[in-house]
Amino acid sequence: MDVLIAPSILSANLTNLGADLRACEAGGADAIHIDVMDGSYVPNITFGPDIVRACKRITDLPLDVHLMIVEPERHIKTFVDAGADIITVHYETCPHIHRTLQTIREMGVKAGLTFNPGTPVNAINYLGDLIDQVLIMSVNPGFGGQKFIPASLRKISVVKQLLSEWDSNAMIQVDGGISVETIAEVFQSGARNFVAGTAVFAHPNGIAAGIAALRAALP
Repeated sequence: MDVLIAPSILSANLTNLGADLRACEAGGADAIHIDVMDGSYVPNITFGPDIVRACKRITDLPLDVHLMIVEPERHIKTFVDAGADIITVHYETCPHIHRTLQTIREMGVKAGLTFNPGTPVNAINYLGDLIDQVLIMSVNPGFGGQKFIPASLRKISVVKQLLSEWDSNAMIQVDGGISVETIAEVFQSGARNFVAGTAVFAHPNGIAAGIAALRAALP
């Protein structure tokens, strides 16, 4: 399975977003991660469908839209129409998670399921056939630049085992504190898809160098 790097535009220079996206593409990024926050489920407010639409005009990279919002099922079609290629929802916000994942897939995009640091992942026992991506939050959601939570490594290993029981090809994605110091042990636990914000966009030698440094740190 390939290793994917998905820069999070939460850390991009929004006054120069087009240039940053093109630099990600030229630097070998595999997707663009877009964190949608509503100020209700998480304390921050970030992007909406207009940003997804703008990114779609700029880059050919897949747009990985992470909905950190209440009642995400009400907004799935809006984000699909805006250009999302993957929509990831939080287990914690979806009382009817089976139906929500079905709906995402029925709209022709990949479905992802997110778990916060303190949320057990046993729901995968019942949803493995509906998941294209499992996102493990290795920080508490809401803000970039946080420190990686080490207990996430055990959770990644558990997710890997649960997916194998379904004979699933779903990718394990990790978001939060991914850097050259943490990416190797996250990889060894079973993740193959890495969301990185600060490590990419704040790299002293530029975006391409940030992506290259993450790849070079893999075992």
